[in-house]
Amino acid sequence: MTDNIAAGSPASDIPSPADGYVGDPAVRAEWDNRYADRQQLWSGRPNGALVAEVAGLTPGRVLDVGCGEGADAVWLARGGWDVTALEVSGVALERAAGHARDAGLAVHWVHAALTEAALPPASFDLVSAQYPALLRTPEAAAERALLAAVAPGGVLLLVHHAGMDTQQAHDSGFDPADYVWPSMITDVLNDDWAVEVDEQRPRVAPDGGAGAHHTDDLVLRVRRLR
Repeated sequence: MTDNIAAGSPASDIPSPADGYVGDPAVRAEWDNRYADRQQLWSGRPNGALVAEVAGLTPGRVLDVGCGEGADAVWLARGGWDVTALEVSGVALERAAGHARDAGLAVHWVHAALTEAALPPASFDLVSAQYPALLRTPEAAAERALLAAVAPGGVLLLVHHAGMDTQQAHDSGFDPADYVWPSMITDVLNDDWAVEVDEQRPRVAPDGGAGAHHTDDLVLRVRRLR
C-alpha cells in the first residue's frame, strides 16, 4: 500500500535513494522505515485480484501505482506489458528493480507521490492500484490522478481490503476516513466511464507477507469509453 514518482529507469539501473523524489518527505520516510524493518515486506507473488482481472486483457501500457517490492510489476512485464511502476519508498524501489533485473525484465521505475507525478495523461491501457494508501483531499486529487492516466478504451483496476473503509480510527493513528476507497472513485465518474466490476469477493491471497490476514477484497474495474 503506497501513495506514489520521478525519473524512470530501465530495470538494469536500480534507483538511487538520492534520486529526484517529488512528494512529502515524511510520507517517504514512513514507508522507507516500514520496508527497512524487514528484508521482505510482501509475499513476492502477484496479487490474486490483479491476476484474475488481467486475464482477459490484451497487454499494452500499464501503470502500477504503489508497486512496493515489484511483484505485480515483474509479473506484468513477464506477461508482455510495458510497465511503469510508481512508489514512494526508495527502499522498496531498490528491491523491485533488483527483482526485475534478476528476471531480465525492463520496467520503468518512477519515484514520487501519485498526485505530484508528471504522468503522460490518458496514456495507459491499464492503471492498477492494489491496496493503495492514497490520501484523500477535498478536491479528490488522487481519484482524479488515477482516472486521468487511463487511455480511451483502457481500464482502471482498484482493489482494496473489504471492511477497512468502515472501521473506526485506530489508536495507532490510522483513520480510514483519511484514505481513498473504491466508492470514492465511482463518486467522481461521468458518462465517459463504464463500471465493469464493482463487488466484494473472497481474496485470493498469496501466502505470507503483510496484509495476508485480510480475507475479502473490494474490486472496482472501470473502463474509459472516450
